[in-house]
Amino acid sequence: MNRNLLPIILMLIGVLLIVGAVAWAFSQYSNATQPEPQIASVQDNYPDIPRVSATDAKDAFDSGSAVFVDIREPEEYDQAHIPGAILMPLAQVPVLMGELDPGDWIIPY
Repeated sequence: MNRNLLPIILMLIGVLLIVGAVAWAFSQYSNATQPEPQIASVQDNYPDIPRVSATDAKDAFDSGSAVFVDIREPEEYDQAHIPGAILMPLAQVPVLMGELDPGDWIIPY
């Protein structure tokens, strides 16, 4: 009798493996096709402030036509920054803004 049950047991194990594989594949497909949640961008909050694309900023850097102002904290600035960028932590911007020439193209980041 045990000999007769072996093919049935192996067949059940195979069916369970196939069902598990299909369920796993479906869950992977389902996760991959769900849209990512939309996060409001800064531009949505301040539509009247013009944005500078990365390409335009790079061109301005290469030509020297803009002043880059790094508004991060000094520790972050020390780790890495755009060469020639002026450090002006965000909390100090109202105080230090007068040091910038209003005629310059100022790109804060």
